[in-house]
Amino acid sequence: MSFGYAWVKAMRKITDLVLDVHLMIDTPIKYAEEFCKAGADYLTIHVEADTPENTMACIDKIRSLGVKPGIVVKPNTPAEAIAQYLPKVDMVLVMTVEPGFGGQKFMEHMMPKLKQLRTMLDEVNPACHLEVDGGVDANTAEICKANGADVLVAGSAFYGAADRAAFRASIEK
Repeated sequence: MSFGYAWVKAMRKITDLVLDVHLMIDTPIKYAEEFCKAGADYLTIHVEADTPENTMACIDKIRSLGVKPGIVVKPNTPAEAIAQYLPKVDMVLVMTVEPGFGGQKFMEHMMPKLKQLRTMLDEVNPACHLEVDGGVDANTAEICKANGADVLVAGSAFYGAADRAAFRASIEK
């Protein structure tokens, strides 16, 4: 699902829930301030979306606006590509599908990268959340948690569940 900052602002008015905003856009530094001001609690940006200098500047800008910054890594990007950002972020998001559309099959071969990132974070920023997005369901949630994830994004599986409350309970255990 794609939403702009107007949607984030509207959601902030009606909920106290954490708004975890994932910017899957080029040059996120151009847009980060608007999403922060709209009410994001976490704002994650793709390492592949800009230069290292702009990525670092964007992380700093997000934090300066009182929002928790995060960094996203796509399936074909190695964990080492985000190493320099790990001390400065509050969330690392590992994509377990190719970004772009819902309903894709979970890429279990991303689990070594997930485990590697948990080890890297434990050394430099142990309080940082490790999030997984893509193909998360009741079965894959357990695999992700066993490999270090503590935040899970479940889109298609949640919205397609006959009983959403039961689905949520099944992945939170």
